[in-house]
Amino acid sequence: QVQLVESGGGVVQAGGSLRLSCAASGRTFGNYAMGWFRQAPGKEREFVAVISPSGRATAYADSVKGRFTISRDNAKNTVFQQMNSLVPEDTADYSCATGRQYFSLPSRPNEYASWGQGTQVTVSS
Repeated sequence: QVQLVESGGGVVQAGGSLRLSCAASGRTFGNYAMGWFRQAPGKEREFVAVISPSGRATAYADSVKGRFTISRDNAKNTVFQQMNSLVPEDTADYSCATGRQYFSLPSRPNEYASWGQGTQVTVSS
């Protein structure tokens, strides 16, 4: 099992930036793809970004491409998400997750095994 704890959420004005962090437990962090998802009230969980186990490959949802950047530090068991040029539509609870074995760049929730509790991001207009 993997435990994930997100941090870095908050309230920002449109056009602002936030940097989310996700700290993972365990000694096999580098074996997992790591992803970020978000969920707004009344809406389904939405894929945001993913990074491969090595950190050499990334993929993003079209809605955040060019604005968000995912990265990881395997030595510190941490994954990050830099979010720039935020818009009110980015308002959601953001969760990180560990991909299942053998998935390099998973984008579906059922391709992930463990989930953090989330951190709230609110973008005001």
